[in-house]
Amino acid sequence: MKTQHQQGRIALVTGATQGIGSSIAQRLAADGARVGVNGRSENASMKAVVEQIDGFPVPADMSDPASIRSAVAEIERSEGSVDILVCNAAYMSMGALGEHPEEDWWKIVETNLTGTFHTVQAVLPGMRRRGRGNIVIVTSEWGVTGWPRATAYAASKSGLIALTKSLGRELAPENITVNAVAPGVIDTPQLEVDAADAQISLTDMHDQYAHDIPVGRIGRPDEIAAAVALLAHKEIGAYVGQTIQINGGTTRCRA
Repeated sequence: MKTQHQQGRIALVTGATQGIGSSIAQRLAADGARVGVNGRSENASMKAVVEQIDGFPVPADMSDPASIRSAVAEIERSEGSVDILVCNAAYMSMGALGEHPEEDWWKIVETNLTGTFHTVQAVLPGMRRRGRGNIVIVTSEWGVTGWPRATAYAASKSGLIALTKSLGRELAPENITVNAVAPGVIDTPQLEVDAADAQISLTDMHDQYAHDIPVGRIGRPDEIAAAVALLAHKEIGAYVGQTIQINGGTTRCRA
């Protein structure tokens, strides 16, 4: 049953066709929001999530500023201004920095960091017209600690934490909150990249990560979604520029 605290609000979740993004879209819809489901194209995965939550599709490439602006303009035309923005779209590859192709470095940065910048820019006028809004940025534990063989990804996610701190202070006077969640290792398809780089099975990758986590397991997407739902609450206006770290206890109080 839907609760009422997000009733009537329009949400946009980027990178919402699988994993953490899909769980966030489901949670916000359950809380009463009408949710736009973003992915690079309107494929079967997007259609499945849209149907499941009674949302609407938002196909757009989050590394392409023109695509982002067009998508947000279409949302405003058909649904209204965005009340809740969750920037979750991300791209990651792994490898030694000295062998990392520059083109791939920029693809990571342009998707994860610059894409978030352009998406926030696109929704801000609508939030200002409404006189309020909630922006939640999905960063990473690796943006706090760094991670070997994931330098570009960690750097982009660290940039998102700084973006959250700065935008939080800048937009708070306008009743627009900006906060972030920094997931640790979460059970999503992204771990297939980690396993391939380590040249081990996905099951062994899960076990290896879990060994170093105090709670003894990797995280679940719904746990991240619960934190995002909290930060998207319209009555949490005093929570500004913060990063919630959800990692089972591996990293504490560094962001």
